[in-house]
Amino acid sequence: MPDSYIIEVNSQTAGIVVRNPEGYCFFASSHRFNRLEGQIFRNAREAERAARRLVNGDLREAA
Repeated sequence: MPDSYIIEVNSQTAGIVVRNPEGYCFFASSHRFNRLEGQIFRNAREAERAARRLVNGDLREAA
């Protein structure tokens, strides 16, 4: 299993997630995704869903 993944939303790079002992830590690649910076996710797919929710305007569910 890879230790890092690039997260993209609508062909825009949202950031990367890097595996650590707690899960996958999100590192934002643009200010648009700063709200997710440093958050830990169970897997890369969960991080991608959070980034999509953020883009779609559902800020309560992104964090």
